[in-house]
Amino acid sequence: MAFDNTVTVVGNVTRDPELRYTSGGAAVTSFGVAWNQKGRDGQEDKVSFFDVTCWRQLAENVSESITKGARVVVYGRLEQRSWQTQEGDKRSKVEIIADDVAPSLKWASAEITRNEFRGGGDSMGGGASGGAPRPVANAPSDYNLDEEPF
Repeated sequence: MAFDNTVTVVGNVTRDPELRYTSGGAAVTSFGVAWNQKGRDGQEDKVSFFDVTCWRQLAENVSESITKGARVVVYGRLEQRSWQTQEGDKRSKVEIIADDVAPSLKWASAEITRNEFRGGGDSMGGGASGGAPRPVANAPSDYNLDEEPF
């Protein structure tokens, strides 16, 4: 996770998340978020639209949990992609690569369902190859190494 290029956006989901899988089997989900800035002194509201991409377990959880219209909090980093169209025109796009997505509870409530812990390449699991959680030095005798760390 890069701490020098982070962004947090709170907004409404503009389209249902679309779950796909790469040829290597990694889950990837994309969806849109709109952020409204209220106009002042009779000015129009200003709306900003962001494309969000989620990977792996987060992608699967988002596709199962988030729907169009939901208010979400997206934490991640900005990434710019560039490409050339078939006509030879250059295009670029800035999107949010999400590290975390959560429902906003400002005007709604949510029911939390914990998924089975699968390990993985994030800071919470057992490394890039998955597997069991790492042993903890000087852990209390009642500490269960088979449980999730939270």
